Amino acid sequence: MINNRYEFVLLFDIKNGNPNGDPDAGNMPRLDPETNQGLVTDVCLKRKIRNYVDLTQADQPGYAIYMQEKAILNNQNKLAYEAQNLKSEPKKLPKDADKAKALTQFMCQHFFDVRAFGAVMSTDVNTGTVRGPVQIAFARSIDPVFPQEISITRMAVTNEKDVEKERTMGRKHIIPYGLYRAHGFVSAALAEKTGFSEDDLSILWKSLEEMFEHDHSAARGEMGTQKLIIFKHADKLGNAPAHKLFGLIEVNRVSEDKPARDFSDYAVHINRADLPSGVEIIER
Repeated sequence: MINNRYEFVLLFDIKNGNPNGDPDAGNMPRLDPETNQGLVTDVCLKRKIRNYVDLTQADQPGYAIYMQEKAILNNQNKLAYEAQNLKSEPKKLPKDADKAKALTQFMCQHFFDVRAFGAVMSTDVNTGTVRGPVQIAFARSIDPVFPQEISITRMAVTNEKDVEKERTMGRKHIIPYGLYRAHGFVSAALAEKTGFSEDDLSILWKSLEEMFEHDHSAARGEMGTQKLIIFKHADKLGNAPAHKLFGLIEVNRVSEDKPARDFSDYAVHINRADLPSGVEIIER
């Protein structure tokens, strides 16, 4: 188990790409319509963490991923019943509280993302609900971003009958550059309930640093973590409010003379003078 509360600030950027397209808007980059700042959802970031853990820890017991692409959740939940030699009833947990608890504990022990992020597993094969110790807020770009719609063509055709037709036109959306800031939280009190450990925490930090390195695509060719700043409290309950700690970190443009196109166009300032007692800053 972990013995300290944590908060963290993650700074990541993208060049000439789309960090998190909105399927309800033609896959355009997500925007705050009032400020034009870019947004990346918590679900998107958690997906990348899951993918990184699955890639790097697949052969380690206890690091399976519950919420996988095309996963059948009822089948995932059945693993707990099989391990406890129990038979499931549709949508019901066992009436015996100890048996119900054992099912949920199995899911926490077996799946990294359940014990980290929590999960609602009350499907037809019910294994309960878990509130996870690790939470991440939406990421927001430091400055407004300016989406561009780029025309593309496909040189191949699908059917032989179309070989003489003009090549298919398409569209892709990019932003020239965006630096995003996300806030995250790790609760030691909730970690105690799910079994989230120091080893899990180390893997979480590693995934936040490297998750974009294994997620490159045509839309995210140059996307990466630039800085991870961690606030470590002296005990489980913490020594200062999270919002006051986040307020100690300022990210500002170095110059307003030209549009930002690189992380070097920003300066990150940490106000260590006002750091509350009992809180340590770790930069990665």
